[in-house]
Parts: sequence; C-alpha cells; structure tokens
Amino acid sequence: MFDLIVKGGTLPDGRVADIGITGATITAIGNLAEADAGEVIDASGDLVSPPFVDPHFHLDATLSYGTPRINASGTLLEGIGLWGELKQIVTQEEMVTRALAYCDWAASMGLLAIRSHVDTCDDRLLGVAAMLEVRDKVKPYIDLQLVAFPQDGFYRDPTARDNTIRALDMGVDVVGGIPHFERTMADGAASVRELCELAAARGLQVDMHCDETDDPHSRHIETLACEAQRLGLGGRVAGSHLTSMHSMDNYYVSKLLPLMAEAGVAAIPNPLINIMLQGRHDTFPKRRGLTRVKEMRAHGITVGWGQDCVLDPWYSLGTADMLDVAFMGLHVAQMSHPDEMRRCFDMVTTQNARILGLEGYGLQVGAQAALVVLDAGDPIEALRLRPARLAVVSKGRVIARTARQDAALTLPGRPGTIRRRHPQGG
Repeated sequence: MFDLIVKGGTLPDGRVADIGITGATITAIGNLAEADAGEVIDASGDLVSPPFVDPHFHLDATLSYGTPRINASGTLLEGIGLWGELKQIVTQEEMVTRALAYCDWAASMGLLAIRSHVDTCDDRLLGVAAMLEVRDKVKPYIDLQLVAFPQDGFYRDPTARDNTIRALDMGVDVVGGIPHFERTMADGAASVRELCELAAARGLQVDMHCDETDDPHSRHIETLACEAQRLGLGGRVAGSHLTSMHSMDNYYVSKLLPLMAEAGVAAIPNPLINIMLQGRHDTFPKRRGLTRVKEMRAHGITVGWGQDCVLDPWYSLGTADMLDVAFMGLHVAQMSHPDEMRRCFDMVTTQNARILGLEGYGLQVGAQAALVVLDAGDPIEALRLRPARLAVVSKGRVIARTARQDAALTLPGRPGTIRRRHPQGG
C-alpha cells in the first residue's frame, strides 16, 4: 500500500513507469498496476521529471521592481546602485513577504530547490535575518540554500568582511564574493583567496559572482580555480556568470577551461540576465552576453542554468519558470541539436542539483519523493512549450496542481479543442 502512485508517466530518459511513494520517499519504480495507494495521479502520456533547481537567485531583492525607481539604463551598475538605495528603506518584514510570495510562484512551477545570494553589506544584516526566516518557513516544501554575498565588495565595502563572517555565524550556508567589483584586480584576487580559505576552514561550499563584465581581462575565475585546487575544494566551488569569457582570447581560454575542469569548479551562467545586461557599451557587433557553455561542457565542467533575478533592480520580467531560463540558454548558446536540448533540460534539473550538492535528489528508489508532472511528452517538448505543471509533489505531498491549458476553437471543420503538443513529442 503506497501513500501516492504517479501512474504511467514518461521519465526524462524515455522510460514509462509508475512511481510509488511512501511517506516522503520514492519506494518503487516500475509496473505498479496491481498496487493500491491512498492517492493516484494519472500521468499517462505526460513527462514526469525530478523537480527544477535554481542554483543562482537573489531572493532578498525579488519582486521589488520599481522601488524606489526603475533601472532606466538597464545596466548592471545602475542596478547595483539602485539596490543600494532600496536596502536603505526596505524592512525585514517586506523582504520576508516578497520572498515568500516568490516561493509560492516557485512551488507552483515545480522549482523546489533554490540557492539564493543574500547581501551582507549592511551592518543591520536585515536581508540575512529575513532570508533565514524564509528558509525556515519554506523548509517543508522548498530546499533553500543561502550564500553570504558581499554585494559591494569584500574589501571595497569597509564592513563587508566582518558582516560576511557574521552572516556565516548566523547559519548562512555558502561563501560568496564579487571579485570583479573590488577596486583593483589585485584586491579581487586577494578576496577570492581569503573567501576560499574561509570556506575551507568552515567546510562550506563557495559560489562567487565571477567576472560578470564585458572586460576580457577580468580573469578571477582563474584564481578561483587555483584556490579550489590548492585548498582541496573540488566539487564544492562554482563560478557564476563568467561573462568576461565571451570576450577572452581563445588561446587563453584553451588554458583556462582545462584548469577549471581539473579543479572541479562548476559554472552557472544566467542567460536571461546575462543577455539583458551585458554588451550595453557595445554598438555593433554586440556581444551575446553569455559564457562559453558548450566549450565548458566539452571539457567535462559541470554547467547549470541559473535564473538570477525576477522583477528586481536588474530585471523587469520573470516567472520562476526554469524552463524559461533553459529556453533562453539554448538559443543564446545555440544548443539546437536534440542531444543539446536534452542537456539544457538536464541543466535545470540534475546538473543544478549536483552543483547544490543536494542529497536524495532524483527519480530512483530511496530518493526524496519530489517530482513534477508536465503537460509534455519529453524534455525537448517541455522546453518548446514551457507547459503547465499538472502536479507538483514535494517531500511526498502534492503541493500544486494546474489544469491542462487546451484552447477552445470555433472554426468550421476544425477540432473543437487544440493542444500544442506534437504527436511525436519533442
């Protein structure tokens, strides 16, 4: 007797199987036609996926768009300045309210694990306190990792170092940084070294905003890889954005990518935001604003797509849908081959889970009972349609349902309803 059976779904690898859930654990996968359950979800013909994972977000700023004003230039630097204005007037309660509202969106979209950077350049640490409160509130259905992020520079801001350490003492999970925003390249490299040493001493992961610039000479990812290797942090370090790599000399990159692979450093490009913010100083040709995704994957580097922002000082759109992120990513990275498109789906599920170090993730017996039923036949069709999440299961409990979004037609001689799924799937 199972508590829940998801019947007849198509898994991302193409298998058709029933999934039996007992408590908060997947306890059987296969043909469960004769089994009983307290609840049954009919997923026949639908894609059943592990939950979506976002490895890079800013939950303290989300849903604040327009307060105190919009980002008129659309640039990264104006967004940072605007965030500096906003955090002088925001309250902890407002941050909590906005973050919880976003987590509601995430839950409805099957986004059940999020890594969020939280600004530590504030003596009050309101954002840290707010996000720790949110982490506790959403724990029953969303796994939330927090990154201590000295937004204004670990050295550049006079209180950032002490406040970042305070945030880690308060229970923040991951060490962050922003070396390209320090006043000199030397300071940036020094900040990478000290922050990695801090993480090593505490047994924590590292996730740094790294080289989020069009400057090809911003090469802090090299230092991050070196420090990861020196300190034995392989598999626990990620470089986010890495947009300077789109402008780097090819010979230098031919040295850099093997170093990243050898050091076990993951990469987190954020295609929605990178394509929006980068290249703002270019006339034509304009740079695409995305790091070298296919090249990194070819070297065996773990790469995952991140959302980064939704309705905040840097980005005026967003829906908490990681398929939107992957859809943009495959276009900008020109990952159009069917195998590449399937990898893009994998990058917002299993690859991102690997970057976060999630335990018990995936569709296998013994894993945590977390999954999404999508109105699509396979991962490629899911990317094409960004379809309804027919059911979202988190830790053994159905937490969201969405009806199929069929359209009604009133056209002579044509079907009365239409669904944009293709008979052959993706």
